[in-house]
Amino acid sequence: MSQHIVIGTRGSQLALWQANSLKDKLSKRGVECTLNIIKTKGDQIQDLSFDKLEGKGFFTKEIEEALLKGEVDIAVHSLKDLPTDQPQGLVLAGLSEREDPSDLLIINNEAFNENHPLRLHEKAKVGTSSIRRKKQILDLMSNLEVLDLRGNVPTRIDKLRQGHYDAIILASAGVNRLEIDLSEFKTKRLNPKEFVPAPGQGVVAYQTRVEDKMTRKILAAIHDKKTAMGTNIERKILRLMDGGCQVPLGAHCKVDDQGYFHVHAAYAKDNEKDLLRVQISQSSSINLAEKVVDKLLA
Repeated sequence: MSQHIVIGTRGSQLALWQANSLKDKLSKRGVECTLNIIKTKGDQIQDLSFDKLEGKGFFTKEIEEALLKGEVDIAVHSLKDLPTDQPQGLVLAGLSEREDPSDLLIINNEAFNENHPLRLHEKAKVGTSSIRRKKQILDLMSNLEVLDLRGNVPTRIDKLRQGHYDAIILASAGVNRLEIDLSEFKTKRLNPKEFVPAPGQGVVAYQTRVEDKMTRKILAAIHDKKTAMGTNIERKILRLMDGGCQVPLGAHCKVDDQGYFHVHAAYAKDNEKDLLRVQISQSSSINLAEKVVDKLLA
């Protein structure tokens, strides 16, 4: 007799893609699943940028509460949205394979400038509500006008289409997973070594109750261990920086075929214009996150 699992998820198009991807993986293993759509604080408050929202877990807390109450068996999150400290009674039990971790600059044709490295005209209006993206784009091109942008992926693209912005910045992973046609715009993939993504960007996280050993066993079977090697470093950097979605921190760790860890990080200190950048490579993960944080805070 197959086990029935209820998956808790947000209701955005991308969140549903993530939840249905897990559902498909589990169905192939004979596990029947249904979805429970839950609205989070981040979904409900659309008029403030992330750095103006209080606390952490804007897109996760309500789903975690449903998990603790037993209303769902697995919570599905974008890993970059998930705080590094798990609520008591919950555990991060699995990770998906990693999509492209980079950010993507999507540009209206009228604002496209092929002679600039960012392909943008001077003083272009760029939309993003990520403080990390704001700091990094201004570090690369200081005379841009950076404006807040909220909404799900299709909504943000539609705001660009309507001319509210000259360009917007989105995660490549979301665009790729939703297979969005961007042929009407110009696009530039931002190299993760130079425009450093959020810790965990491009990865889907599967969370469950500590006591639910059966579900933990099911998730362990689909857990991507290679992805975890890199994101463990990224999230440890975030935890050591006491950070969340509103911290201007980028951290990306790539593990090569020889097992070497290559970390790029970028951080903007309060009231300082200069962006601090760190790059470290070494043959093991031992003290790697600590070394990166020591350099960022030096």
